[in-house]
Amino acid sequence: MLTPKKVKHRKWHKGRRRNEGVDFRGTELAFGSFGLKAQEAKWLTARQLEAARRSIIRYLKKGGKFWVRIFPAKPITKKGTEVPMGGGKGSVDHYVFPVKPGRILFELEGIKEELAREAFGKAGNKLPLKTKFIKK
Repeated sequence: MLTPKKVKHRKWHKGRRRNEGVDFRGTELAFGSFGLKAQEAKWLTARQLEAARRSIIRYLKKGGKFWVRIFPAKPITKKGTEVPMGGGKGSVDHYVFPVKPGRILFELEGIKEELAREAFGKAGNKLPLKTKFIKK
C-alpha cells in the first residue's frame, strides 16, 4: 500500500473542516484523455485508493497508460484497544489523502472511451465518494 518514505513530522494535527469549498489544484487533465473526478469531500485511505487502482488495472489488462494523480501522505493516528485516557497521542495507523470536490484522482490514455468509462465506473464503486467521468 502507499505510504510516504520519509515525512517531516510523524504525527499531524487532524485539522478542522472549515468552509470546504472546491479544489483549485489538480482539477484539469494533465496526462491522459480520460479522468475520474471527485464530486465531494472525503478522506481517501491508501487501502481505498489501492482497491480502485487494482480494479482499473484488472479491467484494462494490458491496454492503455494509467496515472494515479493523488498520494496519501496525511498520517492518521489511533490508540490501541482498551487503552486508558491520557498517555499521549496514539501511533500512526494509516495514511489518507484529503480530497476536495473537483480533484482529478486517476487518468487514462490510449484506450476507447467506452472501456475507460467502464473501468472508472468500477473504480468509483470502490471509493467512498461520488465521482464523475471526464474527457478532454
